[in-house]
Amino acid sequence: MKRREFLKASTASAAIASMPWNPALGQARRDTLLAISENGPNNLDIHGVGTNRPGYEASWNVYDRLLTFGVKKDAQGQDHYDYTKLEPELAESWNLTPTSVTFKLRRDAKFHDGTPVTAKDVKWSFDRAVTVGGFPTFQMRAGSLEKPEQFVVVDDNTLRIDFLRSDKLTMPDLAVPVPVVINSGLAQKNATAADPWAMEWLKGNTAGSGAYMVERWVPGTELVFRRNDDWKGGPRPALQRVIWRTIPQAGNRRALLERGDADISFDLPNKDFNELQGNQRLSIIGTPVENALQYIGMNCAQPPFNNVKLRQAVAYAIPYQAIMDAVVFGRAKPMFGGRPQAIDASWPQPHPYTTDLDRARALMAEAGFPNGLETTLSFDLGLAGLNEPICVLVQESLARIGIRTTINKIPGANWRNELLKKSMPLITNTFGGWLNYPDYFFFWAYHGQDAVFNTMSYKNPQMDKLIDASRFSNNQAEYEGLVKDFVRLAFDEVPRIPLFQPFLNVAMQRSITGYRYWFHRQLDYRQLVKA
Repeated sequence: MKRREFLKASTASAAIASMPWNPALGQARRDTLLAISENGPNNLDIHGVGTNRPGYEASWNVYDRLLTFGVKKDAQGQDHYDYTKLEPELAESWNLTPTSVTFKLRRDAKFHDGTPVTAKDVKWSFDRAVTVGGFPTFQMRAGSLEKPEQFVVVDDNTLRIDFLRSDKLTMPDLAVPVPVVINSGLAQKNATAADPWAMEWLKGNTAGSGAYMVERWVPGTELVFRRNDDWKGGPRPALQRVIWRTIPQAGNRRALLERGDADISFDLPNKDFNELQGNQRLSIIGTPVENALQYIGMNCAQPPFNNVKLRQAVAYAIPYQAIMDAVVFGRAKPMFGGRPQAIDASWPQPHPYTTDLDRARALMAEAGFPNGLETTLSFDLGLAGLNEPICVLVQESLARIGIRTTINKIPGANWRNELLKKSMPLITNTFGGWLNYPDYFFFWAYHGQDAVFNTMSYKNPQMDKLIDASRFSNNQAEYEGLVKDFVRLAFDEVPRIPLFQPFLNVAMQRSITGYRYWFHRQLDYRQLVKA
C-alpha cells in the first residue's frame, strides 16, 4: 500500500473507531440514522444572529410552522418539494380573503414539554421574527409580514394575519424555515430585560413542537435528535433517533459511507460523488438547486471594487471552464457565456462574460489599475471542499491580469457573521432563494435595503425600483419586462459574478428511502425510512 493510501485509510479507520457505533445493536441500529457532513450548526435558533445553513436543518426538524409545502416527483422520479402546493402543519385549516388570512390551529398540538400550542405562541413567535432585525426580519418582509400589529389572536386556537398589501409571497413565506412557532412561555422564562426575546438562551436550547427533540448538542462535533412521539404535524416519522456528526475531512466521510458505517451525507466533493455512482451499495441523487448560484462577489461599497470597470475586468478573468472541469466535475449548470440581454424572465440564466484575459487587462487599464492591485479573497472553510479549489483557480487567473490575492479561510461557524460585517473585498459564496421567483432572489441579493445576502453591498436606486415594481406587479407582461430589465442591469454592473447553478448531491445507503429535496438544502428526517 502506498504511503498516501495508508494514511488515508488509517485516518478514516480512526474516525470510524472513535464513533460509539455498534452494528450488532439490531433494531436500535435500524431505528437510528447516522448523518455526516463537513459542517454543523452554529446556532439552534433560526432567528439568531449569524445562524448558518446547517442551523436551518436543526430548526426545520425541531420546530413546526403553520404551513408546509406539498411534494411532487422531479424529472428523475425523486421526491421534490412543490412550492405550488401549501399543506397544513400546525394549522389544520385556513380562510383566505383579499385582506387577511385566518388560521385554525390543531387543538391537540403540544410543545415538547407538554404545553399546548396556542395562537398566543404563534403571535409571540411572529412578533419576534419581525422585530429582532437581520435575516429573520428581512425574510418575513419578503412576504409583506412586517409589523406585530398584523398578527391578531382571535382565541386560543385562532390567529388572523392582516395583510399590508397584496403580495404573492405572503402565503408561501409562512412555509419557509423562519416563521417557526416557539413555546413563548418557556422562552420568556429564560428572557431578560436586556434580551426580551431569549436570543441567548435559544442559541443552545430549543422550545419547539416539531417531530424531533434535541437530545444532545456538542457544537462542532455532533447533534443528536430523538423522535417526538406526540408530534401532531404529520405522520409519525420512522426514525427514532438521528445522530448528525461533523466530519470535516471529505476522505473520512467517503470512507464511512463506503464501509456502511454512515447512512447519509450531502456535501462530499463533486469528484467523490461522480466516483461513487458506480458503488452498488449507495444511492447517489443530484438535484439542481432552484434559484441558487455559486458566485464571486465584490464589495461595491469600498475601493477598489466600487469601480464597475474593475468588476467587469474580474468577470472576464474568471477561469469558468476550469472551475466546471476541475471543481464541480459537471455536477452543476454553467452560468457564463450567455447573451448580453436577458433571454426571458427566468432566473438563474447565464451572464455574457467568458474568460478573456486580454479584454480583462484592457478593462484594468480603463479602471485605473494598469499595474494591478492587491486584495483578499475569502471563503467559508465549513464548505472547503467546494470553496477552496474555486479560490485557488480564481487566485491563479486573477494574477495573470495583475490582481494579487491572498486567500482568507474563515471558519464555518463564523462565516455568516463575517458576511454581516460587509467588509470583505472579494468572496466566493452560494446563495439560494427559498422561494422560486426571480424577484425574490433579487430582493435578497441585489436590493439596496442591504440584506445579509446582498454580500456585495450593492446599491442602485434603479435596481431597487425595478425589483419593488416586479414584486407587486399583477400584470404578467409588465412583470416579465421588469425581470428582464433587472437581470440586464445585474449583468452590466456585475456586483457578483455567477459561476454555476449548484447541484445538491446526496449519497446514502440503499437501505435509506424517503429522501426529499428541499429548497433549504438540508435534510428533513421526517420522511426518511431505514430498512
